[in-house]
Amino acid sequence: MKAAVFREVNVPMEIEEIAIDKPGPREVLVRTAAAGVCHSDLHFFNGTYPGALPIVLGHESAGVVEQVGSDVSYVKPGDHVITCLSVFCGHCEYCLTGHMSLCQEPEVRRGPEDAPRLSKEGAGLAQFANLSSFAEQMLVHEHSVVKVREDMPLDRAALIGCGVTTGVGAAIHTAAVEPGSTVAVIGCGGVGLSAINGAVIAGAARVIAVDMVASKLDLARKFGATDTVDAGAGDVVQQVRDLTDGGVHYSFEAIGLKATAEQAFRMLRRGGMATVIGMIPPGEMVELHGPDFLQEKKIQGSMMGSNRFRVDMPRFVDFYLQGKLHLDEMVSSRIGLADVTDALLALETGEVARSVILFD
Repeated sequence: MKAAVFREVNVPMEIEEIAIDKPGPREVLVRTAAAGVCHSDLHFFNGTYPGALPIVLGHESAGVVEQVGSDVSYVKPGDHVITCLSVFCGHCEYCLTGHMSLCQEPEVRRGPEDAPRLSKEGAGLAQFANLSSFAEQMLVHEHSVVKVREDMPLDRAALIGCGVTTGVGAAIHTAAVEPGSTVAVIGCGGVGLSAINGAVIAGAARVIAVDMVASKLDLARKFGATDTVDAGAGDVVQQVRDLTDGGVHYSFEAIGLKATAEQAFRMLRRGGMATVIGMIPPGEMVELHGPDFLQEKKIQGSMMGSNRFRVDMPRFVDFYLQGKLHLDEMVSSRIGLADVTDALLALETGEVARSVILFD
């Protein structure tokens, strides 16, 4: 099959012919229909986060099941599925207490003594996020897929696989936004727009979008933002405070920077909650002012929107088909696999929400 293979940091990926193994007892072979190009892929491509090389990137995807292993009963060939990097074992403490997105059990991956899922000329290729969707097929554990209704367009379904679930889930699960509350979202890329959408679905009375790109602020209004703040036009925290009664109940950081994480905390009202969704680079330290804790302000992280993806994603599909979840507006461009490097680099400009790779 054809795949975009990442071999060296900041070096364009070549489309190569690689081998994919047959499904093991609990594995599923999926024909990739669509894959979103996400900032998480960019973080590894540009070296912000370290990773094993060579590797096939990609993790935000949807497709059709082609084969299943002997012990798989959840899906069958022909089923439409969304993939999720929150692969769960189903029996560890995190899974049993409903925190499946935190599961890190190694059994969902092949061990070092097993044949690799992906290889080229006998040499193994690493699998990104247990998925590797920048390829025509994916070989994954059965607990990394969820069945969805067949009237859901797969190019939009792919977005639910990461960015949408991360942003919407951060609002409705991690932070549990209350109806009538005030919300600020810093960063209006795919995840930030989804956090805005999630806050609206949760019933927030006011949602303030913060970004430096005017086109993204315009897009944020389509996703439900009631107010916008130009981050390049002065003190962001003060602008948010001026729009609210001394700060917001909930803030979300969807960029992954020290400075914006600190802003998210500072723009809270007393008793408010800041949720950091963005991938802050390793080694970066976030500084907070001690007296703020006496005002019962809180800060937390969110992993993939604290999802229970086999429950959440079919519901998000229903929300989209009911007009409540805005996915059409999120797609900046539809591209071929050969354009994946350009799509990654376009994310650095801050001008695009999501490019989606379509496979024939």
